[in-house]
Amino acid sequence: MHLDLTPAKAASEPAHFSRPLLGGAAGVVLALALGLGGCSAVDSIPGVSSLFGGGEKYETKILPDIPADNIYDQGLARLHKKDYGAAAKSFGDLEKQYPYSQWSRKGLIMTTFSQYEEGKYEDAIASANRYVSLYPSSPETPYAMYLAGMSYYNQIPDVARDQERAEKALAYFNQIVEKYPQSEYATDAKFKMQVARDQLAGKEMTVGRFYMQRRNWTAAINRFREVLAKYQMTRHTEEALYRLTEAYLALGIPSEAQTAAAVLGHNYPDSQWYKDAFSRLQTGGLSPEEHSGSWISKTFKKVGLG
Repeated sequence: MHLDLTPAKAASEPAHFSRPLLGGAAGVVLALALGLGGCSAVDSIPGVSSLFGGGEKYETKILPDIPADNIYDQGLARLHKKDYGAAAKSFGDLEKQYPYSQWSRKGLIMTTFSQYEEGKYEDAIASANRYVSLYPSSPETPYAMYLAGMSYYNQIPDVARDQERAEKALAYFNQIVEKYPQSEYATDAKFKMQVARDQLAGKEMTVGRFYMQRRNWTAAINRFREVLAKYQMTRHTEEALYRLTEAYLALGIPSEAQTAAAVLGHNYPDSQWYKDAFSRLQTGGLSPEEHSGSWISKTFKKVGLG
């Protein structure tokens, strides 16, 4: 599924984004330039020049404004050229030159987007978090959260490595779905959540198989239990139930092995994993049978698959 990450109406201001008044100077700076000749504006202020004595002159300099829309358009032009670093700098200038304004708010979300596009994910995450903190009620807040989630999502490694980024991506997407269910990002967030959960379940399965190879049945069971408890709607559930059948048979706990196979058969009757579990039980003179007191049965009923 592809979702265009470009901010809505990036080439022009969105309907809710009203321009602030831009009149007046950015500020007045007194430049203490010793030894300047001629008259200065300070001379016209009674008593000011005499404070310094010795004929030293001080000028009043007015720094010209750069209109906010010019800075914003410059950032958009750099985005169009895929010069994301320069674009981020332009949008960052909006924050610096027009603080506490709607231009500053718009500049921060566009900075986040530019950093994301450049692949500077940690910077994008930091900017997104700052945006959410400063503007929790802004219409672009779910978008900022989405960019943070995608920044983690794009860094998810293979299942053999630590899955901290998958967990963080899942957390951001879950917030979008819960807090902003009508957001245009909610549908894709749900899809990305499923991918992240599948990744996390895959990691648990990898570790569980590792323990089984070393005949550490209890440690393996704990990993497969995590899959059923947290990631039951992933593609790894069938295998997790089969591995539980194996592990409990090895531990000499037939009732749990029978329950795992029965739940597997009830929910995935055509699964090859169920056929293999059924065969394993038959070898020991057993058959699938769900025991209501089993944690496996309770876990599935709790989630609603049983």
